Amino acid sequence: MLTLIILSSYFLPLLRPAYGNINYSSANSQNKTDRTIRFDSEGKLKILHITDTHLNIKYKQNFEPTIWLIEKACDEEKPDIVMLTGDIVLNCDNEEDTKKMINALMNIFDSKSLPVAVTFGNHDSETGAMSREELMAYYNTFSCSVSVDDGEALSGCGTYNIPVLASDSETVNFNLWVFDSGDYDEEGRYSCVKPDQIEWYRQVSDSLKEANNGEKVNSLVFQHIIVGEIYDALLESDSWQSYAYKHLYNDEEYYSFNPENTNYGTIRETPCPGYNNYGQFEAMVKQGDVLAMFTGHDHTNAFAVKYQGIDIVNSLSTRYIALAHSTQCGYRVIEVDENDTSTYETRVMRIYDMYDFDTAREEKQSGDKATYSMALDFAFKGAIQKAATDIYGWFIQTVTGRQVTYPD
Repeated sequence: MLTLIILSSYFLPLLRPAYGNINYSSANSQNKTDRTIRFDSEGKLKILHITDTHLNIKYKQNFEPTIWLIEKACDEEKPDIVMLTGDIVLNCDNEEDTKKMINALMNIFDSKSLPVAVTFGNHDSETGAMSREELMAYYNTFSCSVSVDDGEALSGCGTYNIPVLASDSETVNFNLWVFDSGDYDEEGRYSCVKPDQIEWYRQVSDSLKEANNGEKVNSLVFQHIIVGEIYDALLESDSWQSYAYKHLYNDEEYYSFNPENTNYGTIRETPCPGYNNYGQFEAMVKQGDVLAMFTGHDHTNAFAVKYQGIDIVNSLSTRYIALAHSTQCGYRVIEVDENDTSTYETRVMRIYDMYDFDTAREEKQSGDKATYSMALDFAFKGAIQKAATDIYGWFIQTVTGRQVTYPD
């Protein structure tokens, strides 16, 4: 049955939707977004986490649906702030094309007056025509950007914090940390947050605490590359075990969910932290103000594991790549209530969760052919992949007794 579903997914006619509603113009200075982040009148803060869009002008069949998906996510979720955690635009051979891709993405947020914070991944400046500093400067031409170029003060480009004010005062009630986790070390391995960035975090964390009458200000962290402690939070497993993944830097070790831990979501590929570890996670455990760390980088992973009081969370790539991974493309929503900032709620929205055939029919009635075509494409491919995923997960659990997917 599973084989039939998979084979049919590749031989059935594939829809190729076209979406022409993309604004490639440079920043419109007339748009003025309020860049002060605060809890809304009901005391809520909603964050939209988008990562690994991998926008590339050469691959229009992936680019247009990705832009469409992000625009729909903003309309549906109505977030208070959008966090972009790297690998956003890549592999553009010249500055003009790179800026064109940035325009297409940032104009979505600018047109909706949605504040957006940017940090970079390993691909943003890897082969493109612009450096991290040049990229950040260009993102900041959009009034919706709340990103900060820390200049020469810190390693990388774009390590900063975003205070979240109370709904009815100027008191800092929460905090968002943004880290540039780098790209590669001198040996070509993945990088990580550096010692000077960690020391900066300690100092700012202490300053926030001092200004808050000695009480820590609870916070969330956003960066591209996951911390190395992820392997400590998982369970070392046998290599032959389904849904066990090899340690990135040790071919003899395999890991999977630890059933004795607090787990959410799914692991679909090897977690890829930096090779070195300068103690970022350890510092955050000691400071005690971080509830969770949100990362991207590992495109098909959508999980959270609790370790030493902090949730290590990975979000799906928000990049449409047609049928192959339609179950592993989407975005994450995080919500915080100012009446209890010691906790948060989060959920993952996958493409197949967003669009089914009923939704597609509703779009058809609207008369927008491009939107209908896109929704039908998502519904069709998502239905196939969801069936295959559900059947395979059920089979593994039935045969081995292992839970491989936890509620998001």
